[in-house]
Amino acid sequence: MENPRNIKISDFDYVLPDEKIAKFPLSKRDESNLLVYQKGEISTKKFYDVVDFISPNELVVFNNTKVIQARLNFKKETGANIEIFCLEPFLPNDYAIAFQETKKCSWICMIGNLRRWKADSLMKEFFVNGKSIILTATKQKSIGNNYLVDFEWNDSKFTFADVLEFFGELPIPPYLNRATQDSDKQTYQTVYSKIKGSVAAPTAGLHFTESVLSRLKQKKVDLGEVTLHVGAGTFKPVKNEMIVDHDMHTEHIVLSKKFLSQLIAHNGKAVAVGTTSVRTLESLYFVGCQLAENPNLSKQDLCISQWEPYEKEYSLSVFDALSIVEDFMFRNSLEFLHISTQIMIVPGYQFRVVEKLITNFHQPKSTLLLLVSAFLKGDWMKCYDYALQNNFRFLSYGDSSILMI
Repeated sequence: MENPRNIKISDFDYVLPDEKIAKFPLSKRDESNLLVYQKGEISTKKFYDVVDFISPNELVVFNNTKVIQARLNFKKETGANIEIFCLEPFLPNDYAIAFQETKKCSWICMIGNLRRWKADSLMKEFFVNGKSIILTATKQKSIGNNYLVDFEWNDSKFTFADVLEFFGELPIPPYLNRATQDSDKQTYQTVYSKIKGSVAAPTAGLHFTESVLSRLKQKKVDLGEVTLHVGAGTFKPVKNEMIVDHDMHTEHIVLSKKFLSQLIAHNGKAVAVGTTSVRTLESLYFVGCQLAENPNLSKQDLCISQWEPYEKEYSLSVFDALSIVEDFMFRNSLEFLHISTQIMIVPGYQFRVVEKLITNFHQPKSTLLLLVSAFLKGDWMKCYDYALQNNFRFLSYGDSSILMI
C-alpha cells in the first residue's frame, strides 16, 4: 500500500457549481434525495427509504451534539465590528461546566477583524425580559491562530449558556454566503441533538425525522448515541498539495459506558450517521490499542494523533479493543469516557467498526471527501458524478447518501 502521507489533495478535486450548493434545507427533512451505493451499484431514493437499507438488530450510531450560538458580534466605540467565534472552553475546560458558569469563563476563540481590536475590552449590552445585561470580552494570549478570550457578565442569575442563547448567533457554514436566519436555529440542529458544544452541525443527521427514527425502532434496529463536538476545523481547507503537510484539527468525544456495552453487544460493528460518528467509532478502537500496550494510562492521556492508525500493524480485534476500554472505565469508575481525536481517515485506512455510512456530499479537496474515498476504496468520483448529473443538492443543507461496501 502506498504511504497515505503521500496522497495528493489535487486527486480529490471536482467542479462544484454554486447552484448545486443547497442554501436552505427542504421543508420536510426526510424528503431529501438519498444516493444508495451498494457494492458498486448506485440508485436514487428518498431519505425516508433509508430504513430499507438497515437490517434488524444492526446498531445505528448518532452524534447527539447540539450546535451553540457561538458567534458573538461586538461594536467598538469607533464603529469597528469585531466578531468573536467561541471554539472551545479553556477555563473551565469542560463544556458542561463552562456553560453553567454564572459570572465569568474563558474560551479559545477565532477573532474577526483582529487588527481593529487592540488592548481594550469590548462591551455589549443586551436585554432579557427588560433587564439590562452587560457582557465584557477581554482578549488575552494567542493560542496558535486563535486567542484566549475572557468573558464576564454582570448578573449571576444567567449562565454562559444563557448569554450565548440571548446574545450569540448560530454559526451556519461560511460557504452558504448568507446571514443566519431565525429558521436556522431549528433547521441547523438534528431532531435528536442534546449536548451543547458544536460550532457546526453533524449534517448527515439533519435528514432524520421522528418518523424515520420510529420506523427504525419498529424494525428492531438498535439506536446508539455518542457525542463529538464539531469544531470550526471541519471547514478548514486543505491548502497543502501533499496531505502529510495538513494539520488535522482536534475534536472532543464523550461516550457513555452504556453505549460502549451496546457497541460490544454488536461485536463492535455499526452503521455510522455522519463522518463525526465515524471518527468517534474508529478512534475508540485505537484507544483500546493504547490501553492494551499501557493499561496504566490516565484518562487525560487518551488522545488519538493524526497518523496513529498508519504507524504500525494492529492485530488486536475490535471486540478485544472495546472490551479493554470497557474494563478501563470499570476500573476507574467512569460512567463517561472523555477522549480527544485528531484521527485523519484517508485512502488506505482500514475500517474496524463502521460497516455502513450515511453522509452528505462534501466539498472538493476536503478531509471529509478523503474519508468518503477511504470508505469507498477510491470509488468516490463515481458517486459524485452521479450526484452532480442527477440534481442532488450538496453540502450541509444538501442531500445525502448511504454507502455500503
